[in-house]
Amino acid sequence: MTANQPSAFDYDAAISRNIGWVTPAEQQRLRGARVAIAGLGGVGGAHLLTLARLGIGRFRIADFDRFEVHNFNRQAGAFMSTVGRAKCEVMAEMARDINPEAEVVGFDGGVDEGNLDAFLDGVDVYVDAIDFFAVEARRMLFAACHARGIPAVTAAPLGMGVSLLYFSPRAMSFEQYFRLEGCDRQEQFARFIAGLSPAMLQRGYLVHPEAVNFAAQRGPSTIMACDLCAGVTGTAVLKLLCGRGELKAAPWAMQFDAYRQKLSFTWRPGGNANPLQRLLLRFVRPLLRLG
Repeated sequence: MTANQPSAFDYDAAISRNIGWVTPAEQQRLRGARVAIAGLGGVGGAHLLTLARLGIGRFRIADFDRFEVHNFNRQAGAFMSTVGRAKCEVMAEMARDINPEAEVVGFDGGVDEGNLDAFLDGVDVYVDAIDFFAVEARRMLFAACHARGIPAVTAAPLGMGVSLLYFSPRAMSFEQYFRLEGCDRQEQFARFIAGLSPAMLQRGYLVHPEAVNFAAQRGPSTIMACDLCAGVTGTAVLKLLCGRGELKAAPWAMQFDAYRQKLSFTWRPGGNANPLQRLLLRFVRPLLRLG
């Protein structure tokens, strides 16, 4: 042990610089809260570490995947030392390295109907970080949260920016907003993109469109977008858990694009059934080669 290394973990010392932006009482509320995060890749890993440093004390985390070299550009747990290791295991270790007292329960097979109840049991906020293409799992989780009265947040890494959607159990549901029921898989992708990004701030600077390949379920990504997602999501979770400040629920969406230096708030009553969204979908489908 070096002279600068503490002999034991001290929660109050570890999060002391949070105090001022939160009260000591609010910090204890965060310490006792339980947050569920499904998906531990680009945004999910960043969410977990951000919330652990915020002082959240209890987590349910889920991911069935393992780290690979192509994750290096954006994923918090991707290192040469973790290639081939389970994302759930690696990220749990990293969260506990920040807060050894944290309760981190991992679901290394992902979330399905068989363990959904256990994953959401006692959860105060759900944070969505599932892969874009995992439509069925996402719909299942958001429906379960709405039915159980659990606030749910999703932040999409779009280009070099972020789009935030908050689904309140007392307002419009995920399904009411995106309107995916009865659509084939390709149309679901188009509707998900349109619903995530009504302002489409990222559309003007995709310089190599060939990198988007929906048939191969592959698209470009940046670490800047993932870190922005973690920042706005961490703030949303803090506001929900501490009951502080306004957080606009769907059909409101917020998008900030760092590349274009633009912030947009959109309001789409009816979600993707809104006339503006119908027009946007006519634009999106050909771009995604779904036309």
